Amino acid sequence: MSDTPLQPINEGAAEVTDAAKDAAGDRFAATKQSLADNTAKFREQAGDKARGLAEEGKTRATDALGQLSQLLHDAAGQVDERLGEQYGQYARTAAGKVQDFSTSLDSKSVDELLDSARELVRKSPGVAIGAAAAVGFVVARLLTAGLDQRDRD
Repeated sequence: MSDTPLQPINEGAAEVTDAAKDAAGDRFAATKQSLADNTAKFREQAGDKARGLAEEGKTRATDALGQLSQLLHDAAGQVDERLGEQYGQYARTAAGKVQDFSTSLDSKSVDELLDSARELVRKSPGVAIGAAAAVGFVVARLLTAGLDQRDRD
């Protein structure tokens, strides 16, 4: 027998395996960072899109409220003639309240409106649930009416 110590046969393979592990770890870290960056970019794009849609919805709502206010104000004259000035004044008061609400809504940013909604939910969860149920009911009725109308056409 020889006097040389036995060396592991796979000593070189162990070094290659460590290098491969390091390379795989680096690729994993790069992939993880890329995924995090893409997720952040997607979240920002989704937020921008949602904010744009909310602004559009706010504009439509204020326009509709303005038209409703004008309609109520115009109807006040007819109410005066048919029912009396006292009832016409009710219509004018309602028109003024709707116009004030429209102006208030228009003057606030979407972020301010969201903050107000969050505050309302935090302070009065029952009211928020009731309002959500009422809005859901109205939307369901509108959708049903639209579907019924489409079926008739």
